[in-house]
Amino acid sequence: MVDQKKIEQAVRLLLEGIGEDINREGLADTPNRVARMYEEIYKGMEEDASVHLSKTFAVDSNEIVVEKDITFYSTCEHHLMPFYGKAHIAYLPDGRVVGLSKLARTVEVYARRLQIQEQMTTQVAEAIMDHLKPQGVMVMVEAEHMCMTMRGVAKPGSRTVTMAARGCFQENPQLQQYFFEMIRR
Repeated sequence: MVDQKKIEQAVRLLLEGIGEDINREGLADTPNRVARMYEEIYKGMEEDASVHLSKTFAVDSNEIVVEKDITFYSTCEHHLMPFYGKAHIAYLPDGRVVGLSKLARTVEVYARRLQIQEQMTTQVAEAIMDHLKPQGVMVMVEAEHMCMTMRGVAKPGSRTVTMAARGCFQENPQLQQYFFEMIRR
């Protein structure tokens, strides 16, 4: 649970630390605004992906399911700066599917935490394997990291791509290739 008072105190100290006047008009309510924003953007800390993946539906065929271009926003735990992009998910059901919005909600659960992209990609894949019990899953995440584009090496537009494959996607290069073809369409 977010402790708004602690966040407000920290923001005041941060503003003072960079030489700002915390009493000037434009900053007077900033600590409170930041605390409310953190409560919203880090709500994944208190969420469990199983809530979204628990309601499944029986299917007669086990054809591949692909949900692509799931937009997400997250925060790098190393620099507390945003990274954002798109996630692509494919899974091969084993008799049960989940509502498509639930895949996007699963990405949101993990994106709304202090995070690194590599871990988020793995967490999404593991949650789908654990709760849907498909034959396999593949997750690809493409993101731009503000800690790379705004500071440090300062290379705007560069993207980091991470992938996680489980089950039949890990074992079958043809399924992986099919996944890549589907997300490029």
